[in-house]
Amino acid sequence: MIDVQNMSKKYGKLVANDNINLSVGRGELAVLLGPNGAGKSTLIKSICGLLRFQGTITINGQENNTVEAKRLLGYVPEFPVLYPMLTVGEHLEFIAKAYRLEDWEERGEALLHRFELDDKKMKLGKELSKGMQQKVSVCCALLPQPKAVIMDEPLVGLDPHGIRELKAIIAQLRDSGCALLVSTHMIESVEEDWDVTYIMVKGRIARVCHRTDLEVGQSLEDVYFNITEGSQEDRP
Repeated sequence: MIDVQNMSKKYGKLVANDNINLSVGRGELAVLLGPNGAGKSTLIKSICGLLRFQGTITINGQENNTVEAKRLLGYVPEFPVLYPMLTVGEHLEFIAKAYRLEDWEERGEALLHRFELDDKKMKLGKELSKGMQQKVSVCCALLPQPKAVIMDEPLVGLDPHGIRELKAIIAQLRDSGCALLVSTHMIESVEEDWDVTYIMVKGRIARVCHRTDLEVGQSLEDVYFNITEGSQEDRP
């Protein structure tokens, strides 16, 4: 569903992404891990068509910058960007019109209810806290019922209820056949449901780890720290 082949991105002489290969299939939860500055957000923005890059990125076989690909993709950015003078309800209406959705209102109401935003429908974007903005961003990304979802640090800023609901939604999307790529520093938040993890170091994929690769008693956190804080000869 999400396929990245030989992708590189440079900012002048700085190589942010160096020959990245990554794939996420239907019904698969792929986790993107790495220390700050590893190139995770650059990769995500490139997949979402927000940055130019070298290489090939496709969504269900469609080039990622095409309308066909964008209709399949939901994106929750690290920092929510709402229209300050649109209400919460108007944000959902805007997405519905942009995607030409029909009979979306009930689904929109259900999303707002799930994130305890029922009474915030008339609140302007500029009046919302960081956590509430994040919740609205998630609702907007999920309203079109995308077949692939990319989330960049989605749990940051959420209250305990929001964290619980978003974790449940991620599991439900995976079970329904959605392809998910989640970048996070909160490793414990994905321990239960992840299928494959890509660990980035210095702009490169340093390790691809499938759940079946774990040894008895080994956690994803163990693998992560072994790669990112291991001996120098183990690093790329």
